[in-house]
Amino acid sequence: MNDPSTLLPLARELRALRPSLGPVRLVAVDGHAGSGKTTFAARLASALGGAPVLHLDDLATHEELFGWTGRLRSWVLEPLARGETARYRAYDWVARRFAEERALPPAPVVLVEGVGAGRRELLPHLACLLWMELTDERSWERGQLRDGPELTDFWDGWKRAEQRHFSTDPTRPRAQLLILQCKEGYEVLPGPQESP
Repeated sequence: MNDPSTLLPLARELRALRPSLGPVRLVAVDGHAGSGKTTFAARLASALGGAPVLHLDDLATHEELFGWTGRLRSWVLEPLARGETARYRAYDWVARRFAEERALPPAPVVLVEGVGAGRRELLPHLACLLWMELTDERSWERGQLRDGPELTDFWDGWKRAEQRHFSTDPTRPRAQLLILQCKEGYEVLPGPQESP
């Protein structure tokens, strides 16, 4: 089920794009929390032959759910633009602090996945913006089932924060491609913006 080989045509299309950040084609995977971004990004990375993936959950914090743009710029975007390996400290959601350092090499395609990955400030650096096509309510329901009842309070706060974010900086209208999860793989549909 959801064999990464079904994403090979998309992988070829992304590799054929012009670099957007130094030597890198930066591809954003955005969508509501629980929409399947992380799983899809892992499968797309596999179809791309092991492309690096940056998870925005590693840059966000409890206090700054969407306040990670400065960290992304200095820790990741600037080094990649110079063709250097980016190094960033991943946030530990249990210990509530930045901990483990991780490396992100300037590969031909680098994926960045997370809610807000297609925000306005990042658009100039993106080769392509993908949107996971699943409603907010269905996504949140899936996410809450995944995380369990002990995170109910977190999800209540998260949903309000996500609604505020997308009300002022909506991603879907800017997406070049929409990703629809199917029983067998994914369907890639044209987005509201022109295809890359």
